[in-house]
Amino acid sequence: MKLTKPLVVLDLETTGIWIEKDRIIEIGMVKMTPDGKQEIYSTRVNPCMPIPPVVTELTGITDADVKDAPAFGSIGAQVLAFLEGCDLGGFNVERFDLPLLAREFSDAGIKFDYAGRTVYDAQKIYHLHERRDLFAAYAFYCHQELKDAHSATADAQATLAILQEQLKRYVPAVEAIEGLKDFEYKQSSEFFDNERKFRWWNGDLYMTFGKYARKEPLKTIAKKDPQYLEWVLDKDFSDEVKNMIQGVLGGKYPKQEGQSS
Repeated sequence: MKLTKPLVVLDLETTGIWIEKDRIIEIGMVKMTPDGKQEIYSTRVNPCMPIPPVVTELTGITDADVKDAPAFGSIGAQVLAFLEGCDLGGFNVERFDLPLLAREFSDAGIKFDYAGRTVYDAQKIYHLHERRDLFAAYAFYCHQELKDAHSATADAQATLAILQEQLKRYVPAVEAIEGLKDFEYKQSSEFFDNERKFRWWNGDLYMTFGKYARKEPLKTIAKKDPQYLEWVLDKDFSDEVKNMIQGVLGGKYPKQEGQSS
């Protein structure tokens, strides 16, 4: 790789994907310099909060693994020094890793501004150059070229063929098509409702809108400003949300799936 200035490619493992609140549990960075040298910075990080089971299942990192690891505040200066004067790279790094890393720096009282650096996002480049549409999916799963693309019936038939191939590939033979539903669970389970107006974090439910957005858990709002929740009951929210809010106002708090009673 020919470089004109140092490049750090980084990846974060975190407690979740909520940039404003989730915490780093592992940092991996590889620095390449124009003379071809490589340097690696890697460490586990204590997030000072429980790691959700779904994250442990995905990463293999448990609470015990990070119990004695440093908190980000104690290594922030090292991380900043490693990044000094470097362009940046990663996979989905512009939308996730860098904003979350910047927030961790801010929480630690450290200024980190990457606005003036060149960022090479491999995911962005991948999606720009490789088709991710129905035509590409049909070729990938069915090994055929999609004829009559954008004809509604042809597209529906192609999608059915893709689902059949996905079922063969990803779901045990003894299961029916309902087995494909499981693949959406981990992504959607962060949110209470389909409209994503309420989301879970560290066992508590937070609003993602209004004056309390991402600031305080719902149980705290119910105690200090119940009128605000009563306002929600009069607005255009789903019955599921309104029933939940009614319960919260009555002292009954919802629990995230998998959370102990």
